[in-house]
Amino acid sequence: MIVYHSLLPPLALISLAGAQALDGLWPLGGLLLRGVMLMLAVLSAVHHAEVVAHRTGEPLGTLVLALAVTVIEVALILSFMLMGSSGNATLARDTLFSAVMIITNGVVGLCLLVGGWRHKEQVFRVQGVGPALAALLALSTLSLVLPTFTTSSPEGTYTASQLVFVALTSLVLWCAFTFFQTIRHRDYFLPEDATDNTQTHAQPPSWLRAGLSLLALLVCLVAVVGLAKQLSPTIETTLRLWGAPQTLVGIVIALLVLMPETLAALRAAKANRLQTSLNLALGSALASIGLTIPAVAVAAVWLGFPLTLGLDNKDLVLLVLTFMVGSITLAHGRTSMMQGAVHLVIFAAFLFLALVP
Repeated sequence: MIVYHSLLPPLALISLAGAQALDGLWPLGGLLLRGVMLMLAVLSAVHHAEVVAHRTGEPLGTLVLALAVTVIEVALILSFMLMGSSGNATLARDTLFSAVMIITNGVVGLCLLVGGWRHKEQVFRVQGVGPALAALLALSTLSLVLPTFTTSSPEGTYTASQLVFVALTSLVLWCAFTFFQTIRHRDYFLPEDATDNTQTHAQPPSWLRAGLSLLALLVCLVAVVGLAKQLSPTIETTLRLWGAPQTLVGIVIALLVLMPETLAALRAAKANRLQTSLNLALGSALASIGLTIPAVAVAAVWLGFPLTLGLDNKDLVLLVLTFMVGSITLAHGRTSMMQGAVHLVIFAAFLFLALVP
C-alpha cells in the first residue's frame, strides 16, 4: 500500500502529458485516462494528507487538507474565468454556494449517518464547532447574501470598493479563526479520546515520512488541478449538450475539489472521530470562502472580470434552512443518525432544484 501511494503522485503528473498525447490517437482513451487518474490522485492525496495530519496532530492536520482543497478550487475557478466560458460571472458564486451546501449538508450528513449507524451516538466539542459555524454564517452572508440587497451596483454584484472590503474582511475572519483554532484555543478542536480508538493512539509517522507525504500531497494536488482543468471543457460541453443549467458547472467543480475532504471525513466518522470529521468539513468550508473570495476579488478588480456573487431567492431559502438546521444539529455536542438524515434530505433538495429550478 505504501509503495502504491508513493508511485501514484509521479504517475498522475506523467498522465497529464500522456493523456494529451493519447488524444490524437484515441480521444476517448485520453478522457478515460484523465478520469481514472483524477480519482486515483484524489485517493492518494487523502492518504498523504492523513499521514501529515497524524504527524502534526489535530487541528493542524485538518488545516493542511483544507488549504490544499482551497488551492484546487481557486485554480479551477480562475481557469474557467480566464477561458471566458459562458456564465463565468456567476461561476464563483455557484461554486462557493455549492461548496457550502455539499459540506454542511452532504459531507456532514453522510458523516452523521455513517457514524450513527456504526456507533449509535457520537460526540464532539461544541466550544470549537460553534465558533466555526458562526464564522461560516458570517462569511456566507457577506459574500453570497448581501450582494443581492446592496443598491450601489446592479443586483447580485458589488462595487469595486465593496468587493475589496468583503475580500479583506473574509481574509481577516479566516485568519482570526485559524489563530483561534490552532493557537489560542487549540484544545477546543481536539477529539475526545476513546480507549478503543486504535487510530488515535497509533504511533505517529516519522518527520521524514511526513515530509515526503507533504511533498507527495503537493504533487497530487498539482496533478488534480491539471487533470480537472483538462477535463473542464469536456464537462462544460457535455452539460451544454444535455441542456443542463449553468449552475451545474459550479456544482461539478465543488464536487471534484471536495472529494479528498469527503473521503477523509467519512473515514474519521467511521473510526468514531466525529470531531476530526467536523474539523475537516467546517474548516474546508471556511477556507473555501475566506480564501477564495479574496483571490477571485483580486482577479475581478485587476483583470476586469464580471463577478456576480448574490444568490437568487431559491438559493437564499436553502442557505437559511441549512444554517437553521445546522445550528440545531451542532448545538449539544452529541449526534445521531436522524440528524444526518435531515441534512441529506436538504442536500438532495439542493441537487434536485439545481436540475429543476
